[in-house]
Amino acid sequence: MASRRALHFVYKIGDRKATAKFYREILGMKVLRHEEFDEGCKASCNGPYDGKWSKTMIGYGPEDDHFVCELTYNYGVSQYEMGNDFLGMHIDSQEAVERARKSGWPVKDEGGHSVLEAPGGYKFIVAHKPQPTDKDPVQCVVLASSSLEKSVAYWRDLAGMTVYKQTEKSATLGYSDSQAKLMLQDSGGAVNHAKAFGRIAFAAPGGDLPGIEKKMKEASQTILTPYLSLDTPGKATVQVVIVADPDGHEICFVGDEGFRQLSEVDPKGEALLREAMEKDKSEEWFAKKGGKAAA
Repeated sequence: MASRRALHFVYKIGDRKATAKFYREILGMKVLRHEEFDEGCKASCNGPYDGKWSKTMIGYGPEDDHFVCELTYNYGVSQYEMGNDFLGMHIDSQEAVERARKSGWPVKDEGGHSVLEAPGGYKFIVAHKPQPTDKDPVQCVVLASSSLEKSVAYWRDLAGMTVYKQTEKSATLGYSDSQAKLMLQDSGGAVNHAKAFGRIAFAAPGGDLPGIEKKMKEASQTILTPYLSLDTPGKATVQVVIVADPDGHEICFVGDEGFRQLSEVDPKGEALLREAMEKDKSEEWFAKKGGKAAA
């Protein structure tokens, strides 16, 4: 469905400073916008937490035509237990590998690509290709599947994706040739989301969302957040439906019209993130109390 598009993947992070450094200085991404919140999100954007948190959107370009990363930071949580659900993000950027080597960041070479690991354990599979300037360097996100047949049927028949390639162990799907793809990879067993579980987001015409929810209900699929409107002070109101695939991977569909306004690049984003990190004294406070808590 060409009217739908891939937006971002949500990562929970425990060390905001180290994480920001990795995405900016190693991967070479730019802060697109940053927001601080005093309480948890209605749609559990920051996971099952009710306290203060922040959201940093970071990527190689505007979310209108790039797949980006959403870094959610819950004040007071130092780390999250990793599962086997998220298997990596594929990026074309020889430059990122070179920056990693120069800075002493661990690089694991595997043939035509290298694996870089962000603070917290998220993996980035970086191809030894020049980083493109005329298109998005992000190629795909890889998620684990306990049953490739069931997963493909869900994403194709219910989520409306096109199957671009399928083998015995993996399948690549997407909404258009020019967008970042979703790769499903056979996990060889159950998929464990642990505490660090993320969420993949897609935009769809606002009028499609009730139909997406209805289709999932009729197929007896999991609906995590029924159709609702999320208000952002001073910004657009966005319609949202959040569902889960057969392996429990969270999927957020947002109304495209409102989201395009909400996702505009904020030229103050970098400064807002820097200011928030400078003001964040939670490390010092928790150090006096014996350290931050793990999720």
